[in-house]
Amino acid sequence: MLGPAVRNAIVVAAVVLGTSAAWAESRMALVIGQSAYRAVAALPNPANDAKAMVQMLGDAGFEVQSASDLSQNELRAKIGDFAASVAAKGPDTVSLVFYAGHGLQIDGENYLVPIDIDPKREADIPLQAVRLNDILNTLTSVPSKTRIILLDACRNNPFPGINKSAGRGLAQVDVRFGTPGTLLSFSTSPGAEAEDGSGGNSPYTTALLKAGREPNLSIEDAFKRVRLSVNQATEGRQTPWESSSLVSDFRFFGQSGTAAKPVAKRTVDDWKRDLEGKPAGAANELIVSDGSVEAYEAFVTLYAQPPLGPQAREWLDRHYKMVAWNNAVISNTATSYRDFLSKYPDTDLTATAQKLEDRTRNKPVPAAAVGGIAPTNVALAAPTCPCSAPPAAAPRKADGPAKKRVDPDARRAARTPARRMREIDDEIVVIPRAPPVYYAPAPGRYIGGGGYGGNFGGRGRY
Repeated sequence: MLGPAVRNAIVVAAVVLGTSAAWAESRMALVIGQSAYRAVAALPNPANDAKAMVQMLGDAGFEVQSASDLSQNELRAKIGDFAASVAAKGPDTVSLVFYAGHGLQIDGENYLVPIDIDPKREADIPLQAVRLNDILNTLTSVPSKTRIILLDACRNNPFPGINKSAGRGLAQVDVRFGTPGTLLSFSTSPGAEAEDGSGGNSPYTTALLKAGREPNLSIEDAFKRVRLSVNQATEGRQTPWESSSLVSDFRFFGQSGTAAKPVAKRTVDDWKRDLEGKPAGAANELIVSDGSVEAYEAFVTLYAQPPLGPQAREWLDRHYKMVAWNNAVISNTATSYRDFLSKYPDTDLTATAQKLEDRTRNKPVPAAAVGGIAPTNVALAAPTCPCSAPPAAAPRKADGPAKKRVDPDARRAARTPARRMREIDDEIVVIPRAPPVYYAPAPGRYIGGGGYGGNFGGRGRY
């Protein structure tokens, strides 16, 4: 009879042999754990989370680079070096970044927090932290097959100088607006905070380690299990969230690379029919696993009793608030912030919205926003006020014909040979630089694309 150790070895060997075809693709991973913060209390688990993820990803065929307790310059350098490594591997590469540590949103932007940060005011964060959009733009600028970014980074804001005015958790990010083939996972939903955990790993990493090791489990199904596991482990306080524009299937252990199958969008009425008559607990498991707005809307209609009914309603209310906030930030006008404040006058984002409304009150509307910037000719740009008009001609005397007046400028022009003018030299051509990608809601749908709440397959569009 085989002992436990032998049986485990056989299972591991079977998984390895079964995934050899999947590993024909290059797999690169960067794992970062930020525990030893200098200005605030240390976080116990990110170092443990990173170590466990290095082991799992290595077993899954990834070539893993790992780092811990990075300063701002070190974090930026690691991201740049990793992108260079992915580029060197070629376009058929799956790249993955796992980050555990503090994360913040300031003025609607998300930042990962180096250990050497010590902000006294919100304006210090962009100078001292690393913007998530910059990391996403760096990774998507490198030709690669799939990009997976896993952020266990929504822990509480520990900095007393800004924790009362900055919004809670992280702001919404929708990678469908960017490069296809990207998946972004947060350890909790936008606007909420994640827990570090009382065990050896955070609730999110604990669930990810278990689901990720399941043989032949697609990444979509893995994150369904992660959502449910974390939600149950935290008694509804924390529910992970994903946004996806994946166009090909991926499995940590198993055959990857096939085209992702589109998932039909289910309406609220579809969900009502599926949930009606089920016990509240069983219905809640279904909607948490799915993570779509439609599922939650159906649930709160059918199940109002505490604790599950209020928890689902809180999730929905926060979802709609964060969608409205993201729309206001993307528009970035006084009107957009005023509209947000009219709908949500008293939230954790009120102070930020009021500040941004004041900041953008007198912002001019760029010409590019109303049809683009046309080349401007120097002559057309000359002053046209009355002070530049030629003086009026003097009236003729009645006792005789007026003398013909010779313009001295005309006399001077006659003596000066005409120069050949080049039309291009007479123009100022304004060529606006292409802006970086901002990951925000956008129309359209990718095969396998997702949205708020882990909506793979194009669900959850607003």
